Amino acid sequence: MQELSQLKQWFAQHTSSITAFSGGVDSALVLYVSHLVLGEKAIGLISNSESLKSKDFQVALDFCQQYGIHLEVIKTQELQDPNYFQNPANRCFYCKNHLYEAMIEVVQSRYPGYVLLNGTNHDDLGDYRPGIQASKVHSIVSPLAELGFTKKTVIELAAYLGLPNAFKPPSPCLSSRIPYGTAVTEARLKQIEKAEYLLQRYGFEQVRVRHHGSRASIEVPTGEVAKLRLQLPAIKEGLQLLGFEVVEIDEEGFVSGKLNRALHE
Repeated sequence: MQELSQLKQWFAQHTSSITAFSGGVDSALVLYVSHLVLGEKAIGLISNSESLKSKDFQVALDFCQQYGIHLEVIKTQELQDPNYFQNPANRCFYCKNHLYEAMIEVVQSRYPGYVLLNGTNHDDLGDYRPGIQASKVHSIVSPLAELGFTKKTVIELAAYLGLPNAFKPPSPCLSSRIPYGTAVTEARLKQIEKAEYLLQRYGFEQVRVRHHGSRASIEVPTGEVAKLRLQLPAIKEGLQLLGFEVVEIDEEGFVSGKLNRALHE
């Protein structure tokens, strides 16, 4: 596969790397191919912070164990940063800023000379992603974007390699469920995580529970809205036990980054 050769060639120009790993397919592809080319000189790093789903953290651990990749686990403290927990429109910048600063500390203290990587792909460059600005500030390298790999290319290559998370649905941080301007707290993040796990137990794998104070708005793919409507009474009861007084279905269905619409308005 031509894209695999290109990515291998990219890594052949380096001697060692640390990849910011989230458990998602983009950073998984970067980490896996870096390990193919650089062996033990290619490692991953993940922050087990409050905004990361515990299942996604476990996916990352399992992935690295499966392929014998060394994974550094840290815990960033973005919730203690007012620039983050006040939830401005560029919240992601401060999140990534904490992550990349921590990565640099790890490199300087234990892995001098390692190039720092992330899983940003070419499609991401055209989206509203303040975290990309943080990567520029800290000189984080994005091999997939450099090579022009789109999300479609990434998924196809990951499937070709047989990576277990090739078709894993996108799972952005839990903070993305909270409208801008509403404080990000550990309690709200846990509430969202438990709510989405409850929906998944009812068979809704791709789901978002948007947190609007005492109101929860549920998004599932449009083809599953009717199924959700049928099961809503039981689901509503479960979500009310988690503290949501009002539970609603978003009839538009699942739309990635829906809360970003407020920025345009």
